[in-house]
Amino acid sequence: MKTQIAVIGAGHAGCEAALAAARMGMDTVLLTLNLESVGLMPCNPSIGGTGKGHLVREVDALGGEMGLAADDALIQGRMLNTGKGPAVRSLRAQEDKRAYHMRMLKALFRQQHLTVVQAEAAEILLQNGKVSGVKTQDGGIIECSAAVVCTGVYLKSKIIIGDQMWDQGPQGLLPANHLSASLLDCGLEIRRFKTGTPARVDARSIDFDEMEVQNGDEPVTPFSFMTDVSPVNRAVCYLTWTNERTHEIIRNNIHLAPMYSGKLHSTGARYCPSIEDKVIRFADKDRHQLFIEPEGLDYPEWYIQGMSSGLPRQVQNEMYHSIRGLHRAVLTRLAYAIEYDCIDPTALNASLGVRHVPGLYTAGQINGTSGYEEAAAQGLIAGMNAVLYLRGEAPFSLGRDQAYIGVMTDDLTTKGTDEPYRMMTSRAEYRLYLRQDNADLRLTEISRRLGLATDERMRRTEEKAAQIDDLVRRIRDKRMDAVLRRPEEHLVVPAEWGRYLSAAVEEAELQIKFEGYLSKEQARIEQARAVEQKALPADLPYQDISGLRIEARQKLSRQQPATLGQASRIPGVSPADIAVLTVWLSRYERSGQA
Repeated sequence: MKTQIAVIGAGHAGCEAALAAARMGMDTVLLTLNLESVGLMPCNPSIGGTGKGHLVREVDALGGEMGLAADDALIQGRMLNTGKGPAVRSLRAQEDKRAYHMRMLKALFRQQHLTVVQAEAAEILLQNGKVSGVKTQDGGIIECSAAVVCTGVYLKSKIIIGDQMWDQGPQGLLPANHLSASLLDCGLEIRRFKTGTPARVDARSIDFDEMEVQNGDEPVTPFSFMTDVSPVNRAVCYLTWTNERTHEIIRNNIHLAPMYSGKLHSTGARYCPSIEDKVIRFADKDRHQLFIEPEGLDYPEWYIQGMSSGLPRQVQNEMYHSIRGLHRAVLTRLAYAIEYDCIDPTALNASLGVRHVPGLYTAGQINGTSGYEEAAAQGLIAGMNAVLYLRGEAPFSLGRDQAYIGVMTDDLTTKGTDEPYRMMTSRAEYRLYLRQDNADLRLTEISRRLGLATDERMRRTEEKAAQIDDLVRRIRDKRMDAVLRRPEEHLVVPAEWGRYLSAAVEEAELQIKFEGYLSKEQARIEQARAVEQKALPADLPYQDISGLRIEARQKLSRQQPATLGQASRIPGVSPADIAVLTVWLSRYERSGQA
């Protein structure tokens, strides 16, 4: 088989990478271990959340599929942090996991220039140091000039429950045991990370009347800027809590947990700990909140969010049965820990391309991240850049002042991560500007120039922008802005002004209310750009620059930052080292070599 781009893995990263490449006109082959795992949600069947909702909106604004699919498969939608400022408000939706899988599968099979194949990738083929193909485990060869590796948690994955460990991927699927060796041959450093998932429970065995009902918002705010009709809430979720009895069971059996027994040595997600970690690390808390959520409208299993574990079967049963509303719970699937291979993402440049292997890109959990949304965003960027590479065009990346996606890719490729990375609003230094509501205004035009966003998407964005400008002008002309800055006041558009998009009204109100803060943040962005955009010469001889500390020389030589701003964020590079680099650059430019 011959194609232009091969995408390995059809999880959330692989789907976005393949769709982006095909939509930009490149013949693309998408490889998946199992067609039943396309767009799989092996953990919580939800999209969005704090910080993550921003990523979904940005993926959508750039022409990705996740937001549209999430709206179509939504069964309950909520806006988080509504009691806080607009910078940290985030959409979250409970999804029907089977409906989402089918929705994404249909998108792939309907896409021109895209072929989906069930096969295991075993080797990245190189010729003259560049990608030339992918070899499958059954001996097939897919000739290609670029490859995007989106293997999720399947690389040499192992499931761990108590003292039992076996080679397996999520939810009983097969692992991918052969590609890691090829990635090592490509010069990538392999490490082991861990994540986990809670048990699933038979809905008939849950006493919902003992729990607190959690309804969705009315109306539901969609993820996609292209969704015309708001999705409808079709399910409710519930709240319950652990208690002292639950914690006693965990403490009495902590020696059986894989992370405490010595069975596991891989690094877990600090921001999504197992229930045993919560009990030990937060010993002062007498209870932990649990969200009881459906896996789908007609799905018989429910998900117990907040209670992932690697404890043995008997302990899990005792632990779950101690919780209000779960005394009769039948565990249809046990909670488990899963460990897997991933790479050191500092081997990548901002385009998510492997720095020393032209044509090779990686995206998703292989880069040390966690979460469907982080994966989708990386897949989109990697797929776009694989196309640009084949076109011979400059790579595309987003800055920290442009998008949460830019924050994430910069964090990964510049700082690296020593634990599964999770996007949070606190990671973005310009989060008032990078709100989820204005993602289309920030990013759609960029995507259109690259050939991904459609004419219709661009038309809608321009219409919204024009309405916002018109509303802001009218508000100021009528001297309504002073009143509107009061927290309790909201914009009500006079009937004589005509009809406006609700999104334009919301955006105009935010621009007026936070005008002073936004101006200050914009000034900070402009000030930072002077340093951030100061380009560093390729293959700069850091080892020969006197004044740089040895550690800084080593780190800078290995990562080859593109700008002075990137260099300043590399761990081990001090402000004094940046000062030395700044002086060196000035001399370099005066010498006429720049």
